[in-house]
Amino acid sequence: MATLPQPERTFIASSLEIPRMISGLWQLAGGHDEKVDIAAAAEAMNPLIDAGLDAFDMADHYGDAELVMGQHHASSTKKMTAFTKWCPAENGIKTFEQAEAAVDLALKRMGQKQIALLQYHIWDYTDDTYLHNLVHLRTLQSQGKIAHIGLTNTDTAHLELLLDSGYPIATNQVSCSVIDRRLVRGRLSSICLKHEVGILAYGTLLGGYLSEKWLGVPEPKNPASLNWSLRKYLRFIHAAGGWEAFQVVLHALAIIAKKHSVPIAAVATRHVLDLPAVKAVIVGSRLSKESDKYTASNLAAFSFTLDEQDREMIRKAQESLSDIPGDAGDEYRRAPFLTASGDLSHHLSGSSGDAEMAKAIAEGRRIEYSSGSPWEPIASYCRAVRTANTIRISGTTANSPIASIAVIGGRSARSQTVHALDIIARALKALGGSMADVVRTRVLVQQPGDVEEISRAHGWAFACVGVRPANTLTMAGLVGEEFLVEVEAEAEVGCGDAGVLRI
Repeated sequence: MATLPQPERTFIASSLEIPRMISGLWQLAGGHDEKVDIAAAAEAMNPLIDAGLDAFDMADHYGDAELVMGQHHASSTKKMTAFTKWCPAENGIKTFEQAEAAVDLALKRMGQKQIALLQYHIWDYTDDTYLHNLVHLRTLQSQGKIAHIGLTNTDTAHLELLLDSGYPIATNQVSCSVIDRRLVRGRLSSICLKHEVGILAYGTLLGGYLSEKWLGVPEPKNPASLNWSLRKYLRFIHAAGGWEAFQVVLHALAIIAKKHSVPIAAVATRHVLDLPAVKAVIVGSRLSKESDKYTASNLAAFSFTLDEQDREMIRKAQESLSDIPGDAGDEYRRAPFLTASGDLSHHLSGSSGDAEMAKAIAEGRRIEYSSGSPWEPIASYCRAVRTANTIRISGTTANSPIASIAVIGGRSARSQTVHALDIIARALKALGGSMADVVRTRVLVQQPGDVEEISRAHGWAFACVGVRPANTLTMAGLVGEEFLVEVEAEAEVGCGDAGVLRI
């Protein structure tokens, strides 16, 4: 038997050593196999570990994946590293007890004394619950229950916001492939390099589409007949320009694969491994008796090097693609929802008093929304007021809901602006509007040197919803030297639904 290539190895947060290829266990969540044999799945880990693939990635909602880790820990002496995720429900619970219970449950299921990397998923950036939960995870880290804290599917603006606020973030797990270029087409890669945050890239093989099986064949006509992975990544292919553009890229990969005598998947994987900030790729595994037959193909990515001619061929083929909309992770929070199940908007919180508010609007009543700021009752004002279809938002700063953090965004004017706009978005949702309904903003700036970064944050937020409100930006002496920017907004509910005419 030929000797298999050894996977390259790297470090997370300078201390946790891992292979640059991680076995992802999403396929144990269902949609691929009806029932998982926990003992057999644990046994199937051993050949992977022997081949140097001794790191496994899972989540609290990946079916029995954590239990498989626990079974392996109980039945084998082979050392491995297990990552998991906490994806809490959108219930607004912000207590330490909830975070502790989630971590303790994961530890129990995995049979571990410490979680090597706990990755947190944020559903809604306008809900500050995530700021509280990440503080709780930091406390659990100090207690030794977590070694490192990471994120999953977090966009550049909010990764940067957390880093600027002092949160220790080791990794960000995001989709990245030869067709999903958001990591390098936007700012995420540069921010990760600046702050030494490692990218764990998934979707590198598009659920199997980047293989000889799909070269030169028609697009599948019945997505409902596909497993979750193929269904999900067909959406990515559509968003990146469609099946014809995908085939152009796949054909180029096939030429390079033939040149190096490796599978197409190895070329696709090597391409992602060579991208800046990528620490490792996550390759799906069902942990079945057949899993080992893919090991040699997967490890082929470590058997060769892409030369400049190869990279130029890939770049040329990528010219046929369209940019997938938005930033990394946006597919979980706004259209197009590039997931197996499609629309995930039900995860995004809205108004909790819709019926009561509708009655108040019909009666022509004034509706006041309080954000809980201690100054609101003192000065007798509220965060936002709705009269008829008009919503007016008070001047909003990056006020921190965390006692140990003076201001969200730290000394970054850009990140402070992002958080202020999140607070505004939350108020709009509570009153039945959205950022797409904003018709005017006023931005008050403390330091002239911050104008460009504040403007870029403002521009990004409204580009996400496709509108350009009227705007005034002016210098002002803000109350509290820690606050670098303050934002006011006005919205007309419903105007964002009719589309925009630009003349």
